[in-house]
Amino acid sequence: MEKRNVLGIDIGGSHITAALVDLETGTLIHDSIKRSAVNSGGSQEEILTVWCEVINAAFGNVIDSEKKIGIAFPGPFDYGNGISLIKNQDKFKALYQVDIKKELAKRLAIKPSDMRFMNDATAFMQGEVCCGAAKGYQNALGLTLGTGLGSAIAVNGIAKDADLWNSSFLGGIAEDYLSTRWFVNKYKTLTGEEVVGVKELVDIVKIDPFARQVFNEFGRALGHFLVDFINANKSDIVVLGGNISKSFHLFAPHLIGNLEAFHLNTIVKATSLNEYAPLIGAASSWNLDTKKNKEN
Repeated sequence: MEKRNVLGIDIGGSHITAALVDLETGTLIHDSIKRSAVNSGGSQEEILTVWCEVINAAFGNVIDSEKKIGIAFPGPFDYGNGISLIKNQDKFKALYQVDIKKELAKRLAIKPSDMRFMNDATAFMQGEVCCGAAKGYQNALGLTLGTGLGSAIAVNGIAKDADLWNSSFLGGIAEDYLSTRWFVNKYKTLTGEEVVGVKELVDIVKIDPFARQVFNEFGRALGHFLVDFINANKSDIVVLGGNISKSFHLFAPHLIGNLEAFHLNTIVKATSLNEYAPLIGAASSWNLDTKKNKEN
């Protein structure tokens, strides 16, 4: 590592967030935090232009020769080569098979080798292991719960994608039951009424017994889903991120109760870094080579 500060970037279907990360302390340099909405249905040029504006603003006065970047990006994606493989989704259609590493390097005036990509759920887990809720635990499992289901495991401080979203579960796949759309569909089934997302249910949970039922059922389902993976990975802790984790207090009792019914006392926590976890995790990819070498 030539530079202690690395730019961590989190790219999602509707946003980009970037900030410099001090790799010695695993903390953000808060004055550098920049965000912007992104039209992921836009053209290649439109998307890349917004990304580069945010990245340059977050770098501030860092000189080109000292710029290093770690990017958390959703899959499917060729993370080694920096090529988007996302298609048939409502995002980034214009970037399918585009060499994003090359395109960004050209626009940012940096070398492609100064840029690394990481799965967004893996970056979340790496951030939590580095200096968040999973710090100090040998075996950790992380889930990001939102419009989709992301998952990663960390062993001895190194995270990797667990790819659990399409695991068989309750006659379908896990993402059918452990994402925002399940909340929306379940509440409509119970009441005939439509909600946009989980936050609406949080707002009415104290007065609406059906909203409470949805959170209770979600907690039980998540607990049931986690049992096999906790056992398989001998997980000491499970860390939950994503927008749904903001309502952790509403589904945690039934989640933990279900784990205890299977004689599991695994610690379950909501993220302590929130939206900053993938920034720190992606930036810390520049520390992982040293860590892996020590393990070997």
